[in-house]
Amino acid sequence: MSYPPPGGGYGYPPASGYPPAPGGYPPAYGGPPPSSGPPPPPGQAFAGGAMAPGGYPPAGGYPPAGGGYPPAPGGYPPAGGGYPPAPGGYPPSTGYPSYPTGNAGPPPPGAAVPGFTAPAMPQPPGQDYSGGMPGQYPQGGQPGYQQGGYQQPPAPGGYPQAPSAGGYPQAPAGGGYQQPPAQPPAPSNIYSGGSQPPPQQPPPQQPAAPKPQAPPPQPVPPTHELSQMSIGGSNWAPGQTHGTVVAAPDFDAEEDAKILRKAMKGMGTDEQAILELLASRSNAQRQKIKLQFKTMYGKDLIKDMKSELSGDFKESVMALFVPTTEYDAWCLNNAMEGLGTNEDVLIEILCTRTNEEIAEIVKVYREKFHRDLEKDVVGDTSGHFKRLLVSMTTANRDENQEVDYEKAKKEAQELYKAGEKKWGTDESEFNRILACRSFPQLKATFDEYIKVSQRDIIGTIDREFSGHVRDGMKAIVMCVRNRPEFFADKIHKCVKGLGTDDHTLIRVIVTRSEYDMVEIKQVFLNKYRKTVWQAIKSDTSGDYKRILQALVKKN
Repeated sequence: MSYPPPGGGYGYPPASGYPPAPGGYPPAYGGPPPSSGPPPPPGQAFAGGAMAPGGYPPAGGYPPAGGGYPPAPGGYPPAGGGYPPAPGGYPPSTGYPSYPTGNAGPPPPGAAVPGFTAPAMPQPPGQDYSGGMPGQYPQGGQPGYQQGGYQQPPAPGGYPQAPSAGGYPQAPAGGGYQQPPAQPPAPSNIYSGGSQPPPQQPPPQQPAAPKPQAPPPQPVPPTHELSQMSIGGSNWAPGQTHGTVVAAPDFDAEEDAKILRKAMKGMGTDEQAILELLASRSNAQRQKIKLQFKTMYGKDLIKDMKSELSGDFKESVMALFVPTTEYDAWCLNNAMEGLGTNEDVLIEILCTRTNEEIAEIVKVYREKFHRDLEKDVVGDTSGHFKRLLVSMTTANRDENQEVDYEKAKKEAQELYKAGEKKWGTDESEFNRILACRSFPQLKATFDEYIKVSQRDIIGTIDREFSGHVRDGMKAIVMCVRNRPEFFADKIHKCVKGLGTDDHTLIRVIVTRSEYDMVEIKQVFLNKYRKTVWQAIKSDTSGDYKRILQALVKKN
């Protein structure tokens, strides 16, 4: 079957055409006849022989002069007097430019029409909405929708300024739509190239609330003894020390023995009464209490204590009842007894005690253990560390407090030549000077060594030595400069990190509580920013914690 079939037979479209719909599009004038099918190509006749006058679009331009589409005045685009009519308005007063006459169709996609500026909204390719959208609402716009018209087209260089705070600007004289209601000002001009809107006045700001000020750091109030002392490496000297445990002024050994007997009698033990009494008595007074207890009750106080107490609290109490030098001898024997050696204990005791204390320790060691301390040290150590400890056990350090500055300069040069200045290290030269000279003389030598080598003696020992001999030599240097600092570092090492070195903590606190614990506490506070009492509280518990705190006392 051909298209269309010859002779107007049955086919598509029907010969009689489709019946015209009332109000169809477009109107009869200028449009295809009712019986026509799809519009023929430009310049050809409709089915049935009818020819559109002037082709499509009409020769008179688009839109048609009258009766066509768009509707009468009041539609879109508006006739004269529309919104706004000022020159340069939208749409222009002369109307849209006419498309070329004749049978030309719409411009191809993307082609510009001379004299026509495309609206801001892009048109789909191949469509033409310049005369209005199909199915346009009747005059007056959509019911219930306020018709506000279009804004001004962009001026050359960009959009005009945003409306001021009072609403839109007044329309030019000449008619047009009424002034729209006032609108809030646009926040800013976001289009480039246009003039910037006038700066808006910022809303009045409320005064910011004052920020809370951190309280000033409160100084740690020192005790009366600390406030009267100047503690430091340059001012410290042996003998200028203060213990936290002092002898009780109104001491009565018999009464104290009764208190201890009552604390251990019957079921249970009154540990609080025991620790309070022991922490307020000197070591010498405790020895008298121990003797008086045996005299009064015919029993050994130490054996009764061992049966009543346990754990670290028992070890602390036993240490308090032993004379200081005997306790040091016991610690040395325990450090070398059995397999292995605790070199830190040997260094702590032999490298920090005075000649008198070491001589007494050697004597007690022989009496209690029937052994020679020097031989035990030689059997459990080796190398230069062994030589250093043997030198310490002789208790023969020069204790003259006078300083020979010429000797200090000479020996500083000798230390420099034995270490930093040569390849390798002459360990014997370091051992000789550190073991023989008095603490004041060594301090002067270390000061001269800085001038000679431009290094501190501690740094030189770190570079030239290693292992336990290095630790022993550094302990001597630290005790020369500031012995309390050496023990403050020991306490810190006991409590830092996971776990607690309870044996070292007990040993240091018990042995230093009557000698220089006040200075140790001050150095600890200055160096580690907390008190020894607080460090003990954080790492210990129970009666063990309470007896150590009773010995060091609060700052």
